[in-house]
Amino acid sequence: MTVPVLITAVMAFLISWLIGFRLIPWLRAIKMGQVINEIGPTWHKYKEGTPTMGGLMFIAGTVIASACGYTVLGLMNDKYFHAPFSVEWKRLIINAVCCLAFALIGFDDDYHKIHNHQNLGLTAKQKIVLQVAVSAAYLAAMRFWGENDTSIWLPGLGDTDLGFFYYPLLMFSIIGIVNAVNLTDGVDGLAGSTTLVTAIGFMVMSVMLNDPGNLLFSTAITGALIGFLIWNYKPAKVFMGDTGSMFLGGAVVAMSFGCKRELFMLISGVLFVIEAFSDIIQVCYFKLTHGKRIFKMAPIHHHFEMSGWSEEKIVFVFSLVSLAGSLVSICLTKLS
Repeated sequence: MTVPVLITAVMAFLISWLIGFRLIPWLRAIKMGQVINEIGPTWHKYKEGTPTMGGLMFIAGTVIASACGYTVLGLMNDKYFHAPFSVEWKRLIINAVCCLAFALIGFDDDYHKIHNHQNLGLTAKQKIVLQVAVSAAYLAAMRFWGENDTSIWLPGLGDTDLGFFYYPLLMFSIIGIVNAVNLTDGVDGLAGSTTLVTAIGFMVMSVMLNDPGNLLFSTAITGALIGFLIWNYKPAKVFMGDTGSMFLGGAVVAMSFGCKRELFMLISGVLFVIEAFSDIIQVCYFKLTHGKRIFKMAPIHHHFEMSGWSEEKIVFVFSLVSLAGSLVSICLTKLS
């Protein structure tokens, strides 16, 4: 496995990084610049016009590198020689298509924002309808083609068959985590760094579970994000946009399903869960108290930013939270 993993990591990094040299000037030339929310931190206004949709860089790196890595694995090992017919290969395809489908929703949202010259793209209702459709299709594909069943691994209980309840539970979790990663993308390098830590955690879990397909996919995510973050760390030369953040949300889902630890998306992705709940709490409290707020601004990374934290400090501390979630998942995997 060492050679395919190295090839996947290096390819993903190089593709993502090198695309930036051509993509960023092109996005700038066609005026695909970010529109900054006027109710956000005032010091973010200098970022207005920074090219967005940079997520295309790590999307290309992830998809191409993971496919090539698994092909190399098949050529090197007789067990995987007929890779296109194996369950692992099918799951890899399903996961890649799922991530791309969520990325398309994000792309549509980005396009509407830029075309309308405002920070509002698709409506919440439109997004939810599209996300439900993608999530339902993904669950169906994993059930009938990826050979997943309705059982789920739970700490202390092992594989537990949830029957019909498996589908609404996972549907809610998928949509929740995709939107949570999208919310996290509000500070230079934040969504990329925290997802990078999560992907590394899934790499470790994939090795422990002897899951080559998920190992290569999570390796591709890791390498591609490192290449992208060279361009995205403060001061960001490009933003990932909803195109990228929704792809990454789909990737967190895909990596957890890939190693048959579906609910680990909520444990390894605990930082994203915190971000989402901070937004929900803020909205509910605002409505219940007729205008009062718990946080200075939600999601919570903006609260810390408005409390004086630098963007670099936020990225570092939040990445540590992601690391803690990944370590808990790794420890739970070790118990299985």
